[in-house]
Amino acid sequence: MPGPRVVVAMSGGVDSSVAAALLIEQGYEVIGMMLRLWAEDVTAEGQACDTHNRCCTPDQLRDARRVADLLGIPFYVLDTREVFRQQIVQRFIDGYASGLTPNPCLACNRHIRFTHLLNHALALDAEYLATGHYARLQRADDGRIELLKGIDESKDQSYVLSVLRQEQLRHALFPVGGYHKTEVRDLAQRFGLPVASKHDSQDLCFLADGNYRRFLRQYAPDAVRPGPIMTTAGDILGQHTGLPDYTIGQRKGLGISYAEPLYVLAKDTARNALIVGTIAELGQTALAARDVNWISGEPPAEPLRAEVKIRYKARPAAATVTPLPGDRVHVRFDAPLRDIAPGQGAVFYDGDRCLGGGIIEQALDES
Repeated sequence: MPGPRVVVAMSGGVDSSVAAALLIEQGYEVIGMMLRLWAEDVTAEGQACDTHNRCCTPDQLRDARRVADLLGIPFYVLDTREVFRQQIVQRFIDGYASGLTPNPCLACNRHIRFTHLLNHALALDAEYLATGHYARLQRADDGRIELLKGIDESKDQSYVLSVLRQEQLRHALFPVGGYHKTEVRDLAQRFGLPVASKHDSQDLCFLADGNYRRFLRQYAPDAVRPGPIMTTAGDILGQHTGLPDYTIGQRKGLGISYAEPLYVLAKDTARNALIVGTIAELGQTALAARDVNWISGEPPAEPLRAEVKIRYKARPAAATVTPLPGDRVHVRFDAPLRDIAPGQGAVFYDGDRCLGGGIIEQALDES
């Protein structure tokens, strides 16, 4: 008798391909499914037109189908272009237009993979949806599913999975989370998969050229207008090229002269102003976050100590996390951080265990 049915989100890359092979080896009944995602049509003068999302190019589709054929599993392509455009691309544009620095991977995992794709998997009577993410799951004593970091710290993707709820995690599998990347490539060779040496996929897959600044100028020109570069005291030092061109904590490329180095402190969308200051003004000791998801399904009753990541590749920082009404939290860091960017995710950890996370609403100076 076949084991439980599982849909594997296949991208044509090595991680999802090995995930499918491992599940077959473990006795699951595997179905491969690839998402067809929205991509821009670049028509600006001097640029080649590219209507293929970099996660689902014809080459990626060909590789995914070859792997599925080699493994002897059914393979389907799910047209997700419109929901992806609305839920991910438009949110990305709106976020930057509001002065935020959004992370589209958080929204993609919440709305596309583990809502839209998961619903299709369940409609096929599958018990699970598997992906090639580097993360692990374990069942706690009370029956709840816990999300853990991947064994390979350099590839850990629990940060972008912090948006998942218990009802999604109960149907999730992350087969490669217990391996290092080098081991996954070795497994691909052992399984005879033709994708063993492929490069890793890139973020911002819907950009034709990877240039989000050019993308925003084409799709949200009103959000990329020149304006003043100002100190916190209101002195104008120069002109910026558009708020989305800058990140919190940035020092180089400001195009201004001053007695000491200046850093980007904030983006004032009301005045279309870039606020800069010295390194002494840069560090922030706290943040407020909204839309907080607790992996356990409910917030802790009391403030808790945790390590908090404020970006996907940021080093965890020790902090006290205080739950607030309305799916919000207050995070107070032990030491100031210099690059807290509204719109990014703040994700909380207890060792390897991901407790949850939310979207940074504002940085706070409570020194």
